[in-house]
Amino acid sequence: MNTPLIIRTRNTIHRKRGKDLCVFIPCVFLCILVFLAIYCSLCPVAEAKEYIDISSPAFKKLPIAVSEFTGSPGKEISDIIKNDLDFTGIFLCLEGNAFLENSSQPFKQENWTVIGAEAVVKGSVLGGGEKSLLASVSLYDVTEGKEIFKKEYRTEASLVRPLAHAVANDIYRHLTGEQGIFRTRIAFIGRKGGEDSLSLMDWDGHRVSDLGIKGNVLMTPRWSKDGKRLIYSSERYRQWGIYLLNFTEMTEAKVFSSKGTNIAGDFFPNADSVIFSSSIGGSPDLYMYDIATSKLTKLSSSRGIDVSPSVSPDGSQICFTSDRDGTPQIFIMDSNGYAVRRLTFQGSYNTAPSWSPKGEKIVFSGRQGGKNHIFTINPDGTGLTQLTDRGNNEDPSFSPDGRYIVFSSDRDGDRAVYIMRANGEAQKRITSKGMKAFGPRWSSN
Repeated sequence: MNTPLIIRTRNTIHRKRGKDLCVFIPCVFLCILVFLAIYCSLCPVAEAKEYIDISSPAFKKLPIAVSEFTGSPGKEISDIIKNDLDFTGIFLCLEGNAFLENSSQPFKQENWTVIGAEAVVKGSVLGGGEKSLLASVSLYDVTEGKEIFKKEYRTEASLVRPLAHAVANDIYRHLTGEQGIFRTRIAFIGRKGGEDSLSLMDWDGHRVSDLGIKGNVLMTPRWSKDGKRLIYSSERYRQWGIYLLNFTEMTEAKVFSSKGTNIAGDFFPNADSVIFSSSIGGSPDLYMYDIATSKLTKLSSSRGIDVSPSVSPDGSQICFTSDRDGTPQIFIMDSNGYAVRRLTFQGSYNTAPSWSPKGEKIVFSGRQGGKNHIFTINPDGTGLTQLTDRGNNEDPSFSPDGRYIVFSSDRDGDRAVYIMRANGEAQKRITSKGMKAFGPRWSSN
């Protein structure tokens, strides 16, 4: 069992509390919320400078040198930071064999200008083994020859990876002006021995935690907008139910059940209401359910099957899958169930839509050439783009910054979880071989 950590922060420009979750359920369930806490001290920072405009489609990669940190486990931490930054496609991480100085030597501008670096990360680590870790990290602007920030991070020795991700987040924020995704989690369904289990992992696939939620069949979990709850479907005792896992109260509760199928959809922004598909009235239709009052409101009604609803970031629209026109296609409607319009017209099987965090894109799985692939499309029906071309690819969802997509694929045999940039580049498997994994959902923070 992981040991809880305490967050202590001082002299920070941005005060923020981070969380890591680990839930164990021996008989019924027991949820333990683990707080990742980092003790930080930050030196005075000059006026903010925009080093790279990631909103520009024509931005140039920023050459950055991540020097190997001194101490144990300094190399592991600096390697994780480098891998985080490299995956973004925003940075050009320079090779260490070209460096003319190391982390233990004073920063000299000329040593980095000559190799083309525009930013340099240096650090040292004290502790290790069973002791706590204290990492001191500096970020330098090579062009101006100055230190951008210096910060200390303290945590337990077992939490090397969260510490490194926190450092990468700070580097990303200082150089881009936006929050990184390196401390986010991904919820997914793992299958072993014919049994499904709800699990969490870091954004890069490490530190997998079985939450202890098991069943013969579990369906894709969905995060609340504040990251404090998950809803999911589970078939238990021959009945389909909608369940809610509350990380704050450390409880699981059955939200709704009835005869027929009940498949979880999504939270509305206020996290007090959810949408799901239910065949309580016959064929599967979409329903809104108020958790506090148990009020059930029917939102759709058609002769077809309406499933897989996803709520827009502002809560005003819902996209979903329906075969009301003959084949499964993506539709959009207002959140009150009115103004239904068809979104996809290409392909005979389109399903599992999900909104981007800003609402400017919808990602979904569509059949092309006999295989299921991941596509994005604008909410007005323009800009259809195919992102995958190998195997069967399903269950897509955006990262909280909208720059990356997680999905499942069988391209290497068993179903596994993959991530990629939102333009389809850098597709990478993040679950290990031998683990059947599917239904991934990126946390909202």
